[in-house]
Amino acid sequence: MSAATPTKSTGLVIRPRDDEDDESLKPLEWGLIRRLWGYTAAERRKRNILILLTVFRAAQLPALVWLAALIIKGPITAHDVPGIFVGVAAYAALALMTDGMFHFRQRYALELGESVVSQLRSQIFQRVQRQPMSFFHRVKLGRIISRATSDVESLRVGIQDVLFVSVIQFGGMVFAAIVMAWSDWQMFLVVAAMAPVLWLINNHFRLQLSRLSRASSDSFSRVTATLAESVSGMRVTQGFVRQEMNLGLFRSLLADHARFNVALARTSAKLTPLLELNSQFFIAILLLFGGWRVFHGDMSVGGLITFFLLSNQFFAPITNIGTQYNQALVAMAGAERVFRLIDAVPDWEDAAEAKPLPAKPGEGMRVEFRHVTFGYDPAQPVLHDISFTAEPGQSIALVGHTGSGKSSIINLVSKFYLPTKGELLIDGREVRTLTSESLHRQTGMVHQQNFLFSGTVLDNIRLGRPEASDEEVRAAARELDCLDLLEALPRGLLTEVGERGAGLSVGQRQVICFARALLADPRLVILDEATSSIDALTEARLQAALVRLLRGRTSFIVAHRLSTIRTADRVIVLDQGCIQEMGTHTELVAQGGRYASLYRQFVQVDDRGTDGDAPRRI
Repeated sequence: MSAATPTKSTGLVIRPRDDEDDESLKPLEWGLIRRLWGYTAAERRKRNILILLTVFRAAQLPALVWLAALIIKGPITAHDVPGIFVGVAAYAALALMTDGMFHFRQRYALELGESVVSQLRSQIFQRVQRQPMSFFHRVKLGRIISRATSDVESLRVGIQDVLFVSVIQFGGMVFAAIVMAWSDWQMFLVVAAMAPVLWLINNHFRLQLSRLSRASSDSFSRVTATLAESVSGMRVTQGFVRQEMNLGLFRSLLADHARFNVALARTSAKLTPLLELNSQFFIAILLLFGGWRVFHGDMSVGGLITFFLLSNQFFAPITNIGTQYNQALVAMAGAERVFRLIDAVPDWEDAAEAKPLPAKPGEGMRVEFRHVTFGYDPAQPVLHDISFTAEPGQSIALVGHTGSGKSSIINLVSKFYLPTKGELLIDGREVRTLTSESLHRQTGMVHQQNFLFSGTVLDNIRLGRPEASDEEVRAAARELDCLDLLEALPRGLLTEVGERGAGLSVGQRQVICFARALLADPRLVILDEATSSIDALTEARLQAALVRLLRGRTSFIVAHRLSTIRTADRVIVLDQGCIQEMGTHTELVAQGGRYASLYRQFVQVDDRGTDGDAPRRI
């Protein structure tokens, strides 16, 4: 990634975009493992106990085998009945202790895994909320959901299963190897000869498994993204009868995912039998070599039995280790994707020296555009050399065809984006020198695409000012002359709105958004087609309330209805990102220019299509 570049003298840092498909990180990179291990520090005590339990269990499993071999070699061979009972009692005690430790090891591993998962999901959520709007235009919702669900779950498996199970398996092999080397070093050399063969087999399949694990994870992310997008757009899908087309697309993504999974399974199915076959091959060699030594008197039958049992303990974990290795690859692929999201540097952040915007209750903001040029892609500007000033308390109406730049001006005023060129001043200070949070706390927004969170009507109105009392919420709705509309709901203000407000009509949702904006008592009000979803009767009731809402506050209004535009202090007419005309409604109609032409067209349409008393649109 290239270095970040500061802009002007403000110190604001603009950073390059993160590529979702960047492959700078690889599965099984030790840096990822160390970083993931760092999340266990929150449960340091349990983690340390778990490590001790894991080491003990790794030693206990070979010890059980060794003890069984000693009982066969000693008391059983010597027909020592009391010795057999003593040996069996010792074996039973060791077995009970081993199983007891296994209970706590499994319990602590699950708790540790849950702790890591919770931290990661919290960090993902926190990080995503810090991203500017450009991030959400670039990254699909399904990708974010996939990171916080399936990818994090793969890390849970990596922490609570793969890590500690692998330590136990490797530890068991190490302890078995130590006992074998101490018992009979010549026989152990045969076992040691297996190491290069295992390394060659593992290295041959490692790259294939890494590539296929990553491909499977990526394909599942695409499946999740498509599913989330399809569910969100179900109204459009059914409205345009795209069910079969979308199903075909989804099936093709599923086919890709299945293809990668099958390839991964086939590769794993080759690795695991090869490891097991190799183990059986070396056991056969041990039997031949050990039998030859027994025939020549260099080794006792009891010694051969002991070594054979220990060799089984040495070779048995190899198959499990192969399985754990496959799961480790999936976990590391998930870690790569999760940490890439967590590490995603915002395209821009507030400058370190940015100061809060002073609160001035009851006074509007002064907003000034100075030769502002802006593009969502800097190479393709959508606003060109925009200059105008909104004095405190003024109402600015933005008029123009779709794509003319109205929403882009709104996004800049809200500091969801920054100007590509030029300056945007709020109360005389360049917007880059202000903290975003302080500006947003003094801004009230009502959009055409109103959004409500799951909860009650009361909760959603109180969103802008959580500390507001129930009576203050009612007072805001009463001032908007819509309290009766909300109280008419099944449970009044305690009515559950459903997911994204699905339990309410579009007009009811819009009324709630108006009440939410008024309760926040903002200095700057942004209405983006805010009355487009409200019927004529409800809008007529809201007009007087809107006057009260906007009084003394600076406002930017994107609207088509004449009832809203006529009352604006200034109307700005936009076309293809440029200001064409600017003035009051009366002045622009008198000029006979573009605005007057739009005015005549929409008045004619309204006169033909609506009653005379209906609010007209432009």
